[in-house]
Amino acid sequence: MDCGMAQDTTVPKLNFEYWLDKAVEWGQATTLESQKDVCLHLPQLQEFLHQLYETIKHLQGPTAAIQQFPLIGQLLGRLCWNPFVIGYDESQKTLMWCLCCLYSSEPQNAVELKANSWIRSLLCHLLSSSKWESNEAETSTFISALGYTSADYYCHLVKNMVVSLVTELRENQFNGLSIQENISASRVNAISIFCVPLITLPDLTPLLETLLLYHGGSSKEVLSSEFLEAVNEAFLKKKISLPESAVFSLWLRHLPSLEKATLHLLDQVFSIQLNSLEEVACVIKDSLLPQAASHPAIFRIVNEIFKNALMETDGTSEVMTIIKVFTQLFLLAYQNENKQPKFPLKAYFPYHHQPLVRSLVRRPFELSTAYWSQHVKHISDMLKALVEDTNVSSLTDLFEIWFLVACFGEWLDIAAEQLLKAAVEPDPVLWLLAFYYCPKNENQQRTQTMVEAQAVYNHLMMLFSCADLSLKDLEAAVRRVTGIEQCCNQRLTMHLLTNFLLFSSGGHKIAQECIYHITEITDTSKEVYNLLIHTAYRLNHSGEENQRTVKLMNELLQKLKLKV
Repeated sequence: MDCGMAQDTTVPKLNFEYWLDKAVEWGQATTLESQKDVCLHLPQLQEFLHQLYETIKHLQGPTAAIQQFPLIGQLLGRLCWNPFVIGYDESQKTLMWCLCCLYSSEPQNAVELKANSWIRSLLCHLLSSSKWESNEAETSTFISALGYTSADYYCHLVKNMVVSLVTELRENQFNGLSIQENISASRVNAISIFCVPLITLPDLTPLLETLLLYHGGSSKEVLSSEFLEAVNEAFLKKKISLPESAVFSLWLRHLPSLEKATLHLLDQVFSIQLNSLEEVACVIKDSLLPQAASHPAIFRIVNEIFKNALMETDGTSEVMTIIKVFTQLFLLAYQNENKQPKFPLKAYFPYHHQPLVRSLVRRPFELSTAYWSQHVKHISDMLKALVEDTNVSSLTDLFEIWFLVACFGEWLDIAAEQLLKAAVEPDPVLWLLAFYYCPKNENQQRTQTMVEAQAVYNHLMMLFSCADLSLKDLEAAVRRVTGIEQCCNQRLTMHLLTNFLLFSSGGHKIAQECIYHITEITDTSKEVYNLLIHTAYRLNHSGEENQRTVKLMNELLQKLKLKV
């Protein structure tokens, strides 16, 4: 078949009716003569389509284009299904741009909605090899003449189309004229629509990245919500791989996608057995949310979602664990971000007492262990002054302060540990722990918690250096755990008692018996399990080497795993 015949220059350049008649004629005939006729006219048809596109792209939207060319849908529809037309040079690209000009980014009625659906199907067809394969008998001769196999031909076609669209988008990124920006937004919206069913094609990834990073100067979102949702869904299910910059841009420009990514992370962590915080950290880091949270807008939204999840689950330890690990990973990403100037901490915590924020974000490894007790006291003093301030009158204000401290739970764990291991002034540290476990002081709840904690602390400190202990020696402390009705008191006492068993001279010998006894009587298995994996995580990352403690924690975790 000779498709290289000379142009017939007598054909009018923009005779719409002529080309519509031709499209109808080519669609009805399948003879060799009709195929030769198609090939004869392909160069002129391409010129016509280019002129048609240049005409309709400057009209005021799809309605104006249809008013000027009432049968434009019939023409484009027939040409899109002609394999010789879409296989010739840049005709496929030009057809696609013409269809984009007919797409209504904000359909106003049923007709426009139906037209959009029809346009989407045509755009999908232009890049969908599965639909082309149904016409392979008609196209095989043409493809063979080009020296390709069918699979190679469509592969090259998709790649070339993607390269062409990426180039076009980048060239239009900084249009200056408002009319051009409007047209560009409409075209970009249509491109994003036709990408939806093809998102998982590997060859489409450069186009997805370009679209996600494209803004074009418009104050309104230029990408369709269907596209943004589909990309996010494919990314979360690991069906596509995208550069971090593209993922961050997706979440910044589409709040529902960020919300879904955060809830997906919560579901992921809830669905796995918490064997170690290292596993939790791996899942959270793999989500890219801590890295994306280097942007304050993303951080604050994710934090709000976590806050709501915590309230809806009544402060469950699993959610609290996710929040603590996420905050640690966010701080690492924030501190390692050297590519651009950092945002100030106030951008992430705009409504909080900044000296307290600065103290909480200090990582323990940044300070000498000898300074930990002093730092914990400093945090406690600032926090107590804030909480007892008359301006903090509502429960909402109190919760916001408590949540800030809870996010940096590493310092709370160190506080409980320092009470037993270091020479510290106990009252500020006990107050800090009492506030965490019992933030409200209605009916003197926190005051009562403080009294209970002080009594447990004094009892444990008397036994801390004893090398030979029995369960009976800890009877008073155990009774406080098993006999306390207030949950906050029970949890704080359990925290102190668990640390005593891990770090005291004689605690190792009775640790398993004691914890087994307590967890049999009370519903604290999950609480103790979470305390242990947090302690193991901190010791592993602090460089402390206490093989006896590590071995004991592993043994306790193995037994408690069967109960949680």
